[in-house]
Amino acid sequence: MSTPLLQGFPPVVDDHARLLFLGSFPSTQSLTVRQYYANPRNAFWPIAGELFGFCPDAPYDARLSALRSHGVALWDVVRECRRVGSADARIDPNELAVNDFQRLFAEFPRITRVYFNGAKAAELYRRLAHAVEGVRYERLPSTSPAHAVRLETKLQAWRAAIASAA
Repeated sequence: MSTPLLQGFPPVVDDHARLLFLGSFPSTQSLTVRQYYANPRNAFWPIAGELFGFCPDAPYDARLSALRSHGVALWDVVRECRRVGSADARIDPNELAVNDFQRLFAEFPRITRVYFNGAKAAELYRRLAHAVEGVRYERLPSTSPAHAVRLETKLQAWRAAIASAA
């Protein structure tokens, strides 16, 4: 019996988006509750809250609104895949499809910076998607609890990257 085909989320984006944060694919916990970065040990929301001045424990819709108000969009590289558990390494490389980035950038042309949340997101994008002219790409330390780096170290790297986009 094969593992089920998992479906990712639609992008969180609007016409004001200038920055796009790309993960690899939602964790099992995120898929269950239908929220990006739902694992409480994931540092994404604490880092984003610090960078953009909102409470990382606010209701999910309020956090998404705060990101959008700062021109930030969220999405994942992978649209669908087969995977056991949450680890990126467990994504079946023969059973995945990437999101339609050509369409996203055509619909939201103000997005000129893409930040990969970790090495796997960057690797998948570079291998399976096409770079878009005029868009700058940068890999940041993963906010995943599996990436055993201190929160402060991750925050410093994210802060420097976002500051350079201003």
